[in-house]
Amino acid sequence: MKHTLKFISSIFLFFSVFLGQAQDTPEISPNKKDTIVKPKTVTSKPPVQKTEVKKDSVVKTDRYGLRVGVDLYKLTRGLYDKDYKGVEFVGDWRLTKKYYLAAELGYENKTTDDDRLNSSAAGTYVKAGFDYNFYENWLDMENLITIGLRGGFSTFSQDLNSYKIYNPNPYWGELPAITTDQKYSGLTATWLEVAMGLKAEVFDNVFVGFGVQLKLLATNKKPSGFDNLYIPGFNRTYDGSFGVGFNYTVSYFIPIYKKKVVVPEIKEAPKK
Repeated sequence: MKHTLKFISSIFLFFSVFLGQAQDTPEISPNKKDTIVKPKTVTSKPPVQKTEVKKDSVVKTDRYGLRVGVDLYKLTRGLYDKDYKGVEFVGDWRLTKKYYLAAELGYENKTTDDDRLNSSAAGTYVKAGFDYNFYENWLDMENLITIGLRGGFSTFSQDLNSYKIYNPNPYWGELPAITTDQKYSGLTATWLEVAMGLKAEVFDNVFVGFGVQLKLLATNKKPSGFDNLYIPGFNRTYDGSFGVGFNYTVSYFIPIYKKKVVVPEIKEAPKK
């Protein structure tokens, strides 16, 4: 009995000491853990350079090159006019934003049947000058409304086929025409003309155009005995020194190089 009490008292003392030490140790909550907060390193990004775009301007690309074509009117006229054969090639080169170098090269063979004589003129001609485009295109348009000046030169021959002698008193009727075969070669003529026209792009690099020319004859080498009723490139001459012509062309543009230009936008007026 004595040993049993000693054992119980020893156990009780041991638990008392253990509980006392347990109270001295601070309790750590499982939900609360000591965390080390690392400071965030802020890396500064280099400033982004923004390109300035002017809102009141537009960048436009102008194409420069050679445009070549043919006059469809002269090419197809021979299908319905048995007295005419001809062809004309047209071309222009864009020199600046508004100015174009222009030229026409052609051949014509025209028989003129007048009241008193029948003659045929055949020869080649060349016209050269410039055009000014006063049409303001939108961004990617390349249409033209032009006015220009040309100098023309023609070298040709005249065939006198037949003629009639004038009879002031035709009591017995008109005299029959006299058939002849006289040919005059080495004839020349020069003139100036004002050319007005338009060209519109219908497909990529393909243009159709229409033009009118007002002409003033400068020099005219005539054959002996009669006048030049028709000069290749100039048209009819028996209306005086003035002439009129027109063409209907189809042409193809060959771009060579490009230029970029800044076109300012037109600002709308503020509404009142």
